[in-house]
Amino acid sequence: MTHSELIQKAQEALTHAYAPYSRYRVAAALLTADGHVYTGVNIENASFGATICAERVAVFKAVSDGRRDFKTLALVTGQGDFPTPCGMCRQVLVEFGKPEMEIVLHNDEKTAVYRLEELLPLSFTGTNLAEGVSNAL
Repeated sequence: MTHSELIQKAQEALTHAYAPYSRYRVAAALLTADGHVYTGVNIENASFGATICAERVAVFKAVSDGRRDFKTLALVTGQGDFPTPCGMCRQVLVEFGKPEMEIVLHNDEKTAVYRLEELLPLSFTGTNLAEGVSNAL
């Protein structure tokens, strides 16, 4: 699947974003290594701590469906700005993605592609935990 096709999937999902408080709509499309695409949108809540970002929705849908080998994530917004994953989403992506996983950021004017390791260098992973704990994983 091309970056453009993945961006299109994210743009189609954008209509489902629930952002009545920030009015900042975001959608993601996650491509797995075996060719499946999982979409996600941001879902806000009046209790802002209960809000979840589009990237994590897509990842959690894929993981709950038994998929953990991710290839590319496309991220789009409903505004003209340039989207980037928040810190929490970057950490979740690192948990399940490989350092070379592509992150495609798109707005109405431009597209940029980064590797996950570029967005979260020196990331914290299970290998940073005590050996006994990381061996249990």
